[in-house]
Amino acid sequence: MTSNPLLKSAAAEKSSHLEYFNIAVSVDCVIFGYEDKELKVLLIQSDLEEFSGLYSLLGDLVKPDEDLDAASYRVLKDRTGLDDVFLQQVHTFGSVNRHPSGRVVSTAYYSLVDINSHKLNIDSNDLHWHAVKGIKKLAFDHKQIIDTCIKMLREQIMEHPVVHNLLPEKFSFALYRNYMKPF
Repeated sequence: MTSNPLLKSAAAEKSSHLEYFNIAVSVDCVIFGYEDKELKVLLIQSDLEEFSGLYSLLGDLVKPDEDLDAASYRVLKDRTGLDDVFLQQVHTFGSVNRHPSGRVVSTAYYSLVDINSHKLNIDSNDLHWHAVKGIKKLAFDHKQIIDTCIKMLREQIMEHPVVHNLLPEKFSFALYRNYMKPF
């Protein structure tokens, strides 16, 4: 086999770009539910000192031997006990300073569930449903992630009326217009 002088090995590529191989990848799960005439989202108390007192989405770093979709379902199962929820990949967030520990690129997933039909394992991890309209500040860029997922949810409802089965007859996203702010 003849060696092509224009090609380089993967090892040479990595050694010449070490800073590119020091970026963490994470997933964040945005779980929406509807209860008491309000759109709610599942949030957990942040465990980072830099975000003490703030809530965050359900998220974690992707393991080296794990793909993105598997990581999102692992996070959901580990944090809530839910394993029968479909997660839709929404968007990847990669602002340089989005995580205080270093460069972390996160892919967000969302789902809309019937709160009363899903029993959550919420005993020990300070996991709670929060009214979307009442959310002012979250850890990381999680407010932006929720805003992006709401836009996706709105589009999905318009294109796929099957999700109406999870919402009451008189639900309207017009109620959430003031919540949505441009980025």
